[in-house]
Amino acid sequence: MERFIAASSHRLSTLGTVSIRRNGWVCQSCRAWGATRLRFSTSASASTSSSSSNSGKLSRQQNDKPYYVTTPIFYVNASPHIGHLYSMLIADVFKRWEVLKGRTAYLSTGTDEHGMKVQRAAELQDLHPKALCDANAETFKDLARKANIANDHFIRTTDPKHRDAVEFFWARLRDKGYIYENKHEGWYCVSDETFYPENMVEKRVSPMTGKSFIASIETGNAVEWTEEKNYHFRLTLFHEKLLQFYKENPEWVVPAGRFTEVINWVENNLEDLSVSRPASRLEWGIPVPDDPSQTIYVWLDALVNYITIAGYPHWQPGSEHTGCWPADVHVVGKDIVRFHCVYWPAFLMALDLPLPKQVLSHGHWLMSNQKMSKSIGNVVNPFFALDRWGVDTMRYFLIHSGHVSGDAEYDNAFIVEKYKKGLQNSLGNLLNRITRPKNWSIRQAVGNMARTRESKLSPSIKYQRKILEQMVKKVDYHMKALNPSHALQEVMDVVFETNKFFSKQEPWAKSKEGDVVVVDQTVFITAESLRMVGILLQPFIPEKACELLDRLGVDPTRRRLEDAVLDGDDSYGTSMVPLGTGAQDSLFPTLPVED
Repeated sequence: MERFIAASSHRLSTLGTVSIRRNGWVCQSCRAWGATRLRFSTSASASTSSSSSNSGKLSRQQNDKPYYVTTPIFYVNASPHIGHLYSMLIADVFKRWEVLKGRTAYLSTGTDEHGMKVQRAAELQDLHPKALCDANAETFKDLARKANIANDHFIRTTDPKHRDAVEFFWARLRDKGYIYENKHEGWYCVSDETFYPENMVEKRVSPMTGKSFIASIETGNAVEWTEEKNYHFRLTLFHEKLLQFYKENPEWVVPAGRFTEVINWVENNLEDLSVSRPASRLEWGIPVPDDPSQTIYVWLDALVNYITIAGYPHWQPGSEHTGCWPADVHVVGKDIVRFHCVYWPAFLMALDLPLPKQVLSHGHWLMSNQKMSKSIGNVVNPFFALDRWGVDTMRYFLIHSGHVSGDAEYDNAFIVEKYKKGLQNSLGNLLNRITRPKNWSIRQAVGNMARTRESKLSPSIKYQRKILEQMVKKVDYHMKALNPSHALQEVMDVVFETNKFFSKQEPWAKSKEGDVVVVDQTVFITAESLRMVGILLQPFIPEKACELLDRLGVDPTRRRLEDAVLDGDDSYGTSMVPLGTGAQDSLFPTLPVED
């Protein structure tokens, strides 16, 4: 598995021929280095071949380009929490699944480092914003490494190449007439980095202080009245085009209920979008080209990261796919759906650029039925959780228990329960039961599989074979539906069924009776179940899945999805590692002392 991931690390994009811009825009890195002034042509990044797809049905071709999945880029105003880890894990599972299928795949994650939240957080700590960003960006990088996230890129919005992309993106929007200057007044939420219309705010009373404040109905965060002159994007011009696109792509946002919310927003709340802030109020950001008195809105800045990674703006007409754009899946939390599913497609439509193929919006993690919050004190430190329970234990718990359509409850007792039931007592115990006894030989059973298959099969063995014949198709269905939780549960259901099958067959008793054929059939079909399960588990719990396959003696070159077929490998059965004897030598040993 890892060798396929390593092969994905080559450069994604190539520099195309460029010409002089009419307005003389020059990229930041060229200004900084004083090199030959590389100027970008407006026509160089326009996509004549793909513009028609923006207003119609998205292409469903799966192999026309490398697979590209993204996480949201995370705010650096605070430390990572479990929700950040969950987004990373979902994207990682998608990428690893595609690699398992033999497809070149890329995963991008990173940090969102501009905006009012970061500026204020730095002020409170008496730091320069860049110093705060540098420290916290490293923390997010550390989290990705610790959780075994196979990301190919870690982008920071303070990267010079990203600044270049944002400036060029802005210049093209302006040149095409989609940006204008106007006075703006309204309720602004620093926490959400967005304005809210009058009908989306309400008066509330703080349970902590008893003081009243105006809050966003959507998020509950405080808003403040702001009057300022800034730049606006003509979002209302895309009202019908967005609705038409949604209609022609009914599975563009997952889950469906959240897509309905997006459509309702566009139908009822769409207004032109303020896309800059006065530099007097917000200094920490990318200045508007040719107008340093204004700072580019953090969400316009942040969303461009997805195409920065894909090589924008160095695209020739119709060549976006060479940099793996459009993204196959944007993984986002449910609280930032509007930015990704209304603003982002409108920006892309404005420049005739391809839209991402799908957006997966997942739920939040709760503790004691409350959303995790630093002010409440119920935030889980993901580093502590990974250290305490182990990387693959946390990967298993979060993917298995997390929900796409709703929120999920985080509790240490739930982690222990999932581990014991699924991993320790089912998967690990079954592996011990089939590999450790001296009554039989997996290698012999596998070697004799042709002969035993020709013998009369019991109804139990026929049923188990049927389960295995259907497993990959079922798991792949859930992965295509962007539901990794259901995919993992499908695999674990086979583990539970195989345990029942093995206990019912009683091969230990049959071996004493000398019934070699039945013993070989039972051992073979159980080993096949574990082999296929191990292959499918590689995207979810990569280290433990690798060890499971090592214990079965499965050759590393025969661990692809195409190998996960019944009777698909006759070479395994001799363990590559010591099997051990006690509980602590098991694949899933006893957990540390519980609370």
